[in-house]
Parts: sequence; C-alpha cells; structure tokens
Amino acid sequence: MNYRAQFCLVALITILAITTPAAAQTAAAGDQGRGLATYTLFQGSADSQGQVMKWDSSLGYNFNQHFGVDFGVPVYFVRNFGTSTTSAGWNNGIGNVYLDARAKFKNPTVNYSTILTGYVPTGDSSKGMSTGRGTFDWSNHFDRGFGRLTPFGDIGIGDTITDTRFFTRPFTTLGFDTHMEGGARYDLGKIFSVGASGYAVLPSGQQKVFSKLLQRGAAGTAGSGRHGRVFETSAETTGTAGIARDDGFSTWVSATPSRYIYLELGYTRSVGFDLNTVSFGIGINVGRMLKASRN
Repeated sequence: MNYRAQFCLVALITILAITTPAAAQTAAAGDQGRGLATYTLFQGSADSQGQVMKWDSSLGYNFNQHFGVDFGVPVYFVRNFGTSTTSAGWNNGIGNVYLDARAKFKNPTVNYSTILTGYVPTGDSSKGMSTGRGTFDWSNHFDRGFGRLTPFGDIGIGDTITDTRFFTRPFTTLGFDTHMEGGARYDLGKIFSVGASGYAVLPSGQQKVFSKLLQRGAAGTAGSGRHGRVFETSAETTGTAGIARDDGFSTWVSATPSRYIYLELGYTRSVGFDLNTVSFGIGINVGRMLKASRN
C-alpha cells in the first residue's frame, strides 16, 4: 500500500467516525472541562541492552468537551548497559517539542478520539533525540465498553515512529509509516484493570533510524544488532522500510489510586526486533488536582 492509499484509508475512517449522527448528541464532558489542562507523565522501558525513560509534561487548553490543544516538552534519560566493546553510560537530553490538536466524541455505538501532533526538531539528532527535521503523527482511537470489558482499536499515519505507553523506543525514525493496534481492557474493580493488545508498524519508502543508545561518533556497539536492530550497532542508519518495520504484542496492569494519579506496569514483545521490554508509567493530572484544591 503506497503513501496516498494509506493516507486515504485513515482519512476515510476518520470522516466516518466524526459524521456518526449520535456522536455529538451523546458526547460527555472532557476530563477537565473547559480551560487549562496540564499533565505530566514519567515513563520508561528496559530491555537487555539498556533503559529509555522519558519525562513528558504538557500544558493545554480545552475549548469545550470535544476539542483541545496541547504543548509539550519531553526529556529523555537513556542508559546503555554496555558490551565487551563499549562501556555503559548515560545519554540524556531534551526531545522534540510538540504541539497537538485533539478531538473526542462519545457514542453508544463506538467512542472516537483523534489527535494530530507536530514535532519541532529541538532534540539533538546526534544523540538520537530527534531526526533534525520537523515531523508529524496523526492517530485515531476507537473503543466501546461492554460492562467491564472495553475492546479498542487504533490506526494512524506519520513520518516518524512515536513512543507508545508500553514501548519508549531506543531510537527515533524519519520516514512515512502506518501504525495500528487492537486489543481490550478489563476492569477488575474501581482501581485496577488489565489489558492486552497486538500492534504493527508498517513503514513505506526510505527510512532513517537514529539510535538513542549510541551517540554519533561513538565506537563499538550497544548490542548484537540481530533481527534488524540497527539502533544497537550504528548511531544513524539509512535504508529501506525493513529497518523500521515492527510488530508484536503488549500486556499490562494499571491502577488509578486517585482521580489525579495513574500507574501502569507492562510488558511488550517486539516480534519484529526479537526484543522483550518491561515498561512503567506514572501519570499525574496536575490540572485536575489544582482545580480540586481551589474548590
């Protein structure tokens, strides 16, 4: 499927979701209502080669219960465990500053949300924190609850492969891709839930992979480089779509001990890269917390 066909597919799905007649009639209020929305998230992933952690704080504004925008700044903390040819060390730095526009509609048939994000190349490409160029991602989310069970699906396009909740990637890419995910969440009670999903990343055309584990000019390798893991052996790699293609599955357990705090522990198996990753996430809804304190 070429670039134009992939774009048309996602556009068609989005138009169908937005124009569902009952969507606007049954939409619920946004998480924080109209006004400022602030959120901070600390997340990370660890595998046999290293740890990649990210502190992502955003400041946004909700125009109403459907539409909003956000401005965010991610900071990365990357640790290379080292090999026999390279010593362990840290590679830290700011990532790409981003601006997004989002929309959300609740519907008895299916809930829908979409987010279009643009990234400014503020990160250092020699450290793998950026591609050195402005990039974008457009993601669409669908879900429907059946009691405690909530199946969901995601589809999107972009010219960079972004981090997910369960995979803070040890690399940054430049090149067009389509990404998909499908799974379900099951609520165990008011606080805990579990979930599982499968995902696929389908790049098209030439791709560039910038490693966060190896800085440009560094000697040696950060790993074996097997199964297409070029980010373990080279700071920057240019090649065909195969160097960025990935698929696999994730499973997780999450907890919301309060209306302001979200905790998550997950596992991701990347079949494409033959990589096992353990992840965590700690989110704080600062805007909701401040609003509650004022009230």
